[in-house]
Amino acid sequence: MLTAWVSGAVVFPGLFYGLGKILKFAFRHWDDAEVVTVSESHWLVNEYMLFGSSYMATDLVAMYLSHYHIQRRQSQNSIYNSHNQQTMKAFFSKDWLLILHHLTLVLVFMPIAMFLRRGLGDFFLGCFFIAEFSTPFLCMAKILIQLGVDNTRLHIINGILLLLTFFMCRILIFPFMYWMYGRQINMPLHKVPFSLPWHCNVGNLTVLAPQLYWFYLLLKKAKRLYNKHRKVN
Repeated sequence: MLTAWVSGAVVFPGLFYGLGKILKFAFRHWDDAEVVTVSESHWLVNEYMLFGSSYMATDLVAMYLSHYHIQRRQSQNSIYNSHNQQTMKAFFSKDWLLILHHLTLVLVFMPIAMFLRRGLGDFFLGCFFIAEFSTPFLCMAKILIQLGVDNTRLHIINGILLLLTFFMCRILIFPFMYWMYGRQINMPLHKVPFSLPWHCNVGNLTVLAPQLYWFYLLLKKAKRLYNKHRKVN
């Protein structure tokens, strides 16, 4: 257990730091805000949970640094002259939902998956891991915008893939899990939620709710880009 946790604690901060150095060398005209924004960009399940928990912690730090450097570049607010309690408070105020999402996964769902499930539910944990399949497309969208190629066909294709993977892997995955469980016990889908312990349904809703909100934001952004593209043409 300790080996997996230490490995994750080394790999993810190492990737974040190393990628930042590479980007600074490759794109010398980028400032700290641009570099940090992009950097932010199967064995036993228990071992993977420990390994992946370090990613969540690293991502929180990367999110804060991204917020800090962007605000420092865009605003004249003196609080961004250095890291302090006010910059942390501004970060929490702006991205509280993402922060809560990360902390919940590390402080609530990881202990449950590690110690309370009694070795059961590998299939369902695997389904949760599939949710990250949409993340590379989300990161790629930000990188394409930063590179100034957001009006290209590549950006449009990436946006379509982002919407599809997000909807399939972060939203449809929940009814799929219930359906598969129903198949195992010969129960129709609409009866499955009532056959499960209440905390299972609450846990799933807790994870699903922000995914629905974020998908709604993605659809709004896609609509704005579509309307902008129509006006240009």
